[in-house]
Amino acid sequence: MRVAIAGAGAVGRSIASELLDNGHEVLLIDKSARSIVLESEPRAEWLLADACEITSLDEAGLERCNVVIAATGDDKVNLVVSLLAKTEYGVPRVVARVNHPKNEWLFNESWGVDVAVSTPRLLSALVEEAVSVGDLVRLMTFRQSDASLVELTMPDDAPLVGTRIGEISWPTDTTLVAILREGRVLVPEPDDPLAAGDELLFVTNQDVEDDLARLLSGAG
Repeated sequence: MRVAIAGAGAVGRSIASELLDNGHEVLLIDKSARSIVLESEPRAEWLLADACEITSLDEAGLERCNVVIAATGDDKVNLVVSLLAKTEYGVPRVVARVNHPKNEWLFNESWGVDVAVSTPRLLSALVEEAVSVGDLVRLMTFRQSDASLVELTMPDDAPLVGTRIGEISWPTDTTLVAILREGRVLVPEPDDPLAAGDELLFVTNQDVEDDLARLLSGAG
């Protein structure tokens, strides 16, 4: 997979390193010469250019990228990069960094964003996830489909403890995608029973999150 990252600061370089470790091709783009530090990640391609300029993106060969990540520290730049990547180059997947929560509402399909990652919101969700047992916690929203990744840790007295997954009628547009149990990641199977302490990860439509929370808590 070929990935272009706009923004070669600490965030962009960290993302690049992870992707390169996983065997992907990575191009880092930044208009600041100070950010082009080749020795920090010699496996990556580097381009000194303004990612908001069509000529720069032509030089980057954005049409050959499977994913574009707008990871600068400027929300305006991230929105422009996302829009150009999607509308001008037809990039299948566009991920954008949200720096300021007040701008989060802009990061949607209208601006070409498939996935918006808000660091403040993500940190807040992770704090909630760490301390909440029995409460549904939204970890991430997929803007293009109004779906969310949500998590719930099963308390000891949860009514569904011991129930086989295949016997549970989940709300519409809800899928249990993974179970975290005793340090392992389990792919849910119909015959698997839920256990106290399980961390359940769902992809669900935002409209039915309350229904899912009531089902898992046993509320009427």
